[in-house]
Amino acid sequence: MLIVATTLLDGDAFSKQDVALLYRVPWFAELDLRALKATLQMGILRGKTPGMVRKEIWAHLLAYNLIRGLMAQAASETGLLPWQLSFAGAVQTVVAFAPLAWFAGPQEWESIGVVLREALREHRVCDRPGRVEPRAQKRRPQHYPLLTEPRDRARSRLIQGRCA
Repeated sequence: MLIVATTLLDGDAFSKQDVALLYRVPWFAELDLRALKATLQMGILRGKTPGMVRKEIWAHLLAYNLIRGLMAQAASETGLLPWQLSFAGAVQTVVAFAPLAWFAGPQEWESIGVVLREALREHRVCDRPGRVEPRAQKRRPQHYPLLTEPRDRARSRLIQGRCA
């Protein structure tokens, strides 16, 4: 049995299911951050200047929101909730459909969108209430020095050291 204390004053205004759903919302936020960092590969930014890093972040956020928008459309067409669809599955599906949409004419885009949303609905996430994940880093540190010179020069230096 779980007892949840809230600041809600009217007990009749909200059901137990509503309060339980609010209790699980932080987990959805963690999933969203993981989707950005892991699925969209935003864990390591590659921009060399602050301006390029900002552009990279905005590009990731744009891609994330476009995919989540497609997922919301696909879910609402069949009465599902958006978080019942897999974000990673949606990314893979959108990438698979990209060449088809790229070479299609404007008159074909709507029919491609219908098929795409049908495909998105196939990637369901099972209900996992009370799921607990460890807070630990999976990425191991690299035990190699940083490459601080041009690759050709480093390669030549290594070859000379081997032949001597």
